[in-house]
Order: sequence, then structure tokens, then C-alpha cells
Amino acid sequence: MTPSQIPAEERLTNLVVALMATEIGLTKQQILDNISGYRQRVEAGAKPDSLEKMFERDKDELRALGMPVETIGDPADPQDLREARYRIPQADYDLPQDLEFTDAELAVLRLAGSVWSSESVSADAQAGVRKIRALGIDGDEPIIGFAPRIAVRDAAFPAVQEGIERNRVIVFDYLKPGADAPTRRRVRPLAQVEYEARWHLYGRDVDADAERTFLLSRIVSDVKVTGQSFDAAAREGAAERALAGLADVAASQQALLEVTPGTEAALRLGRRASPAPQGMRVAYVDRHIFADELATYGPEVRVVEPAALREAVIQRLRAIADVHAERGAVS
Repeated sequence: MTPSQIPAEERLTNLVVALMATEIGLTKQQILDNISGYRQRVEAGAKPDSLEKMFERDKDELRALGMPVETIGDPADPQDLREARYRIPQADYDLPQDLEFTDAELAVLRLAGSVWSSESVSADAQAGVRKIRALGIDGDEPIIGFAPRIAVRDAAFPAVQEGIERNRVIVFDYLKPGADAPTRRRVRPLAQVEYEARWHLYGRDVDADAERTFLLSRIVSDVKVTGQSFDAAAREGAAERALAGLADVAASQQALLEVTPGTEAALRLGRRASPAPQGMRVAYVDRHIFADELATYGPEVRVVEPAALREAVIQRLRAIADVHAERGAVS
């Protein structure tokens, strides 16, 4: 296997296992010469500087994931790290002695860690998977025909999640419905939750000094993770508060819809609807987002009330008709 074919996660897992297996620690050179993922690059003639930088990045990543990588300097001069040794004290890493897993439970834990798609994988999930692998479990053994995946299409998701896991304030531009221009927001990110198939950020708006919920699709800039930290305790119960707040909003506003039976609209809307004498009632969180959805169903849905939602759907349908008319005129 060539160096480029060895995944970074495999290299990090090998590093964890090696650092756990030593009492006295390993020097940087011993790591580069012997651990798979580094050794192949040494044999391929990689420059020493690039290898050392790779090791430093890997070491920092493991620490960020909660791995207690310990640096042991020269006893005569602890500040001299030229011949430093590295290890992971097993007592600080091991699971509690009275905690045992069956094979099935370990397989489920491995599956849970694999749920996140690679572009948005949670650091907590990564750490959990590595800890399971470090126990000697073969993480590649399938336990069902396929593993579920959480796909994330919102570009802001990874950076927001990084801010949550590092307890850092994030900054982004947010475009509210009807606004002419976005506004700059500084937020302590507490949780990301999925509601009605859309991702939301729940956090404390620093400038407003109040908790707010933001739709990720309305973040119109890159998300900057700042160096300003906040107390991790603020995250406790945040996801539950976010979901409860969204449910309250949905319960407070419902649309009365007439839907053609047997259509896609009837199938999709019926899953979250309650019956009404005239059609069905569907709760919704955001009028603009719900209007976008209803417009895609075309003549399959008619909005009876509220009037503001009906008008929003009509505007979208007119815009679609105008686009088709313009294309017809050009052709």
C-alpha cells in the first residue's frame, strides 16, 4: 500500500494504539520509523520537515479529540523537548473496568460512529470510533446490509459544528426573509438540530444577549470560528430547548390546506397533518420555507388559510410562470 492510500484516520488509530502500548513513551523518530502511515512516507523519501509537521498536526488533533497525549521531556531539563517521548497513559484512557460490551453492542457503537458523512463527521464520533478500535475491535466488520448516513447539504454545518465542539464564538452573515441585506451575527453555538428536514443552529446571540434559532440555509457567508471561548456548561440541554422551541412555534401556526388525494403532496403532507372538515391542517415553523415547499406541489395543493401563506405561495408560482414565459419567448 502506498502512503497516499493509507487514510488519515487509520494513521491516527495506529498512533493511538502505539502510544497506549508503551510505558516509557516513543520518540518522534521512533514513531515516524515504525508506525504505519508514517513509515511508508519515510520509505518513500518524504522530507523530514514535512513528516514532523504531519506528526505535530496529528498530535494536536488527538488532543483536540480528548486523547491524553503526554509529552515526557528530559528529566534533567524538562523544557528540552529535542528527545521528548510521547505516550497515552492507559489509566487516563481506558474505559471503566466494570464496563463491558457484548459483540453486538460493540458493533452498534461502531455503526453509530459511522453514521455521520465524512465531510461533516463529529469530533465526538471520531473519538468514539478510535477508542473502540483501540480496544482491538475490527471496525470494518459489517453488522447489517448498509449503514445509515446523515447527509449535510448546508455549507455552514461543519464550521458551526466545530464552534460547538470547541466552545468558540462563531461569526457569520445571516439573511432574514424580506431583508435587503444580511446582518453580521456573533453567536455562541450551543447545538445543531434537524427539524422538518432542515438544519437549525441554536445559540446565544452575543450582541442581543439572547438565545436564538438560525436556519443554516440562511447563512450567506463563510462561518468564522473565533478565538473567543465560552463555558461548555451552556450547551447542556441546548438541543432539547431548541427542539421544544421549534415545536412551540409550529404549534402556534397552522395552515389549512386542500390537497388532491393520491398525489405526492397528499403523501408527504399527510405524514405531519391533522384532519380538518375542509382538507387538512399542517403545522409549520417558517412561512417562507413552507411556501417554498408548497409551491413545488403546483396544483396539488390549495392554501385556504392563512392569507399570508397563500399569498407567498402565489408569488412563487407567478415567478415560476414568468421564468417559463421568458424562456419560451427566447426560444
